[in-house]
Amino acid sequence: MTVDPVNSRFWRPVVWTGIACLALPGLLFGQGAAPDNSDAQSTSGNIRELQTQVSELKQILLQMSEEMTKSRQETTQLRDELEALRKQVGSQVPNAAATGESASEAQGQASPSAQTPAPGQEERLERLEEQVQLEQAAIGEQNQTKVESASKFHVRLSGAVIFNVVNNVGAVDSLDFPELATGGLGYGTSAGGSFGMNLSQSLIGLEVFGPTLGGAHVSGNVQFDFAGGYADTPNGAVLGLPRLRTGVIRIAGTNTDVVAGQDTPFFSPLSPTSFAYSANPEFSYAGNLWTWTPQIRVEHWITISDRSKFLMQGGILDPLAGEIPPTQIVRVPGPGEVSRIPAVATRFAWSYDVFGRELTLGAGGYYSRQNWGFGRNADAWAGTSDWLLPLTNRWELSGEFYRGRAIGGLGGALGRSVVTDGPLSDPSTDIQGLNAVGGWAQLKFRQTEKLEWNAGFGEDNSFASDLREYPYVPDGYLYPNVARNLGSFVNFIYRPRSDLVFSVEYRHLHTFLIQGPSDTASHIDAGMGILF
Repeated sequence: MTVDPVNSRFWRPVVWTGIACLALPGLLFGQGAAPDNSDAQSTSGNIRELQTQVSELKQILLQMSEEMTKSRQETTQLRDELEALRKQVGSQVPNAAATGESASEAQGQASPSAQTPAPGQEERLERLEEQVQLEQAAIGEQNQTKVESASKFHVRLSGAVIFNVVNNVGAVDSLDFPELATGGLGYGTSAGGSFGMNLSQSLIGLEVFGPTLGGAHVSGNVQFDFAGGYADTPNGAVLGLPRLRTGVIRIAGTNTDVVAGQDTPFFSPLSPTSFAYSANPEFSYAGNLWTWTPQIRVEHWITISDRSKFLMQGGILDPLAGEIPPTQIVRVPGPGEVSRIPAVATRFAWSYDVFGRELTLGAGGYYSRQNWGFGRNADAWAGTSDWLLPLTNRWELSGEFYRGRAIGGLGGALGRSVVTDGPLSDPSTDIQGLNAVGGWAQLKFRQTEKLEWNAGFGEDNSFASDLREYPYVPDGYLYPNVARNLGSFVNFIYRPRSDLVFSVEYRHLHTFLIQGPSDTASHIDAGMGILF
């Protein structure tokens, strides 16, 4: 059903109000006794004031009419494009009159390829229909309330309401979004399995579009979820606490951007596609360096050709070391902050347009210094690589690889940066930056524009030689006995509309201890979400 903006209920009050205002001077001054001389001056002033108001109302109505006319023209154009595409699909059936056959015979003898829309044409038709519907809805809702800010800059509210139903087979470290199998560690959920539901991965975001400075556009955004812990109250396990995720301020020029805020490490920019793991990205502690880190970076693009470009990135980061804060009252500097030296990193990437998508190959590096007291320093470093390879129009391969040391602050080595041969409080204790290697890979299949399948594998491997030679792990780190962690998953994600998502995922966890047997567990997640 189409909506005629001129005949909509929104316009009728406006039109009648305009007619009433135009007739109001005649009703007031065209009937009844004429004013006496003592009130002539006052009456004249009232008439001028009413005439001014009527003129202003006419101007407003004219402007609104022009806007509605423009919207109707855009809707008509979309309908014409949709009709043209439908005719194009219909024209693929051979013309019966030209071949001397009946229409039914021509239809019956047409090849399957002629009767079926070309690849991607059906999806385009659906997208156009959805766009027409959205345009019509926008016309009928032009009077809706907008987000208002204290400044004159435009602010946009965004986010997602995400509901997950989870089932675990075996003991895991977290019921809702587990990362390790913990049966061999003696803690975590029940070894027999667990079931639950949660809303804690829901997101709220704000975007602000700021001024233009010397040709550069300033913008900012911040994002929160409810996976910051649990309330200390009965049934508090389902009362997720708000948590700051990311937020950046971006000054975007023609070929160079300056970005400051808390974000994914720019030298490890990718993460697997998962609707079950949004609180922490997929393969956290299984090969994915993802920790949201405060940083300042500069990005510069060099255009090589119409289809190719080269990206250079460099910046400084907060030198996180991965330890748990000793108190929730104040921020205590960790070994990285105590060194008084920011972490530095860089990344270079080449992109090429293929199959209508970007093929990207990137390589990066990271370095920071950590001070563990009594003159004991550890040099943290990492070398990274990332790739995004469209194989065909529907298949895509992506992934990352890293080799580093003392990078627990980035999520490597299960969040541990160093190991020791004794307690840190003893000045004679030696420390060793924990060496680790890991990465992940994902294969994506886009069956349609609305349905995709993903499968992936990730691994985080701390060097066993370091763990054996230095058997102590500082108290500020989790999982002291874990040497290696593997993860694999398969999921499908269905988007019937751009603002509605359904997903089912299966994930298998395999965790190895430095001493003792390994342990496995499985996680099944069914989720749905609405985006706004």
